[in-house]
Amino acid sequence: MKISYLYEIVLFIFLVLLQVLLLNRISLFGIATPVLYLYFLLKLPMGRNFFYVIISGFLLGLTIDVFLNTPGMNAAATTIVAACRKSFMDLFFEKEEYDDFVPGIYTASGPFIRFTILTVVSHLTLLFFIESFTLFNLQATLLRIFASSVISILLIFAIDSFISKRKRGEQL
Repeated sequence: MKISYLYEIVLFIFLVLLQVLLLNRISLFGIATPVLYLYFLLKLPMGRNFFYVIISGFLLGLTIDVFLNTPGMNAAATTIVAACRKSFMDLFFEKEEYDDFVPGIYTASGPFIRFTILTVVSHLTLLFFIESFTLFNLQATLLRIFASSVISILLIFAIDSFISKRKRGEQL
């Protein structure tokens, strides 16, 4: 149990550093920016305490906000998505899954893909509408949401398949 918390701390730090130092400097065609730090919320075990998930989501968003000098936008969007995480999981995963089950591309492919898409699109929709705080240029905002979602989802699947293959290779 303590190893899983240590793994979560290392994953948290790695994803924040990757997002801040590398991914936020990437802007494809001035529209899409990949968001990988949500992978932390996606990989928390299903039975994790609700308040732990919300506090982790808030700290994740707040840490990103501190480094990017965005006044609470990521914290708000990530906290809302963390609060909705259990409801999103109930939509796609079986109720009989055990508490330590960590969703992944190889453990539950279909549900994990749908769960990831819903989580990423919800987060980026909240983030970009909080950022723009207007419906004036709705088409540009929707285009940013779509493009960033596609790139982020593909990146999350690539990272998850890489990590899962390494773990499966170590177990064999």
